[in-house]
Amino acid sequence: MKILLILVPITLLLVGLGILLFSWAVRNGQYDDLDGPAHRILYDDDQDMIPEEARQDKPSTNEKSENANSHKPD
Repeated sequence: MKILLILVPITLLLVGLGILLFSWAVRNGQYDDLDGPAHRILYDDDQDMIPEEARQDKPSTNEKSENANSHKPD
């Protein structure tokens, strides 16, 4: 029975510490949007992130208009 005098305060301290750590984690955003980054990697939006002037697969609208004007007969 004397061991309970030691174990009960230790248990209360550990529970209090756990509650403090959990509340700190919630305040600092550790539990915000756990599913978002995992789903975001599946989206194929690379073309939207590449600037027009850096794209290799299709010409920009300025190049199309310059090419069209250079092939006109005089």
